[in-house]
Amino acid sequence: VPFCWSVFDIYRKVPKDLTQPTYTGAFISILCCVFILFLFLSELTGFIATEIVNELYVDDPDKDSGGKIDVSLNISLPNLHCDLVGLDIQDEMGRHEVGHIDNSMKIPLNQGDGCRFEGEFTINKVPGNFHVSTHSATAQPQNPDMTHTIHKLAFGEKLQLWPRMTTY
Repeated sequence: VPFCWSVFDIYRKVPKDLTQPTYTGAFISILCCVFILFLFLSELTGFIATEIVNELYVDDPDKDSGGKIDVSLNISLPNLHCDLVGLDIQDEMGRHEVGHIDNSMKIPLNQGDGCRFEGEFTINKVPGNFHVSTHSATAQPQNPDMTHTIHKLAFGEKLQLWPRMTTY
């Protein structure tokens, strides 16, 4: 009994008892099934074999954000008097500020023996640093106790949270 390809014809237009399968219809049916299988397998291999692309780029500080980052700092120094506490900012663009005081506040703690420093400032998007120190004091203490607790350190704009989102 020879194999009959016409049994694979799935494009019959009228009920099966009134139709006659053809080789052309079977060929088209098999071709479509092979094409569907090819598409399925190519999508499956694309899904399974993901490609990891590592990309490194330099952010242009003059573009979009103006090259600045907002910083918010809230820190307690329980053993250092407020007159000695200051914020120093320096970067590779030549900025060097000792005792930065704009948008900052010093709140005495422990009957004046400690200090809580709260401040908001902007830094350039270039290598540099900022730190709380005693550099802005007129007279440097001998052995300053820089024990501290950071209550808040945030970079960039504050994000608005949706009602269902919580902070961690």
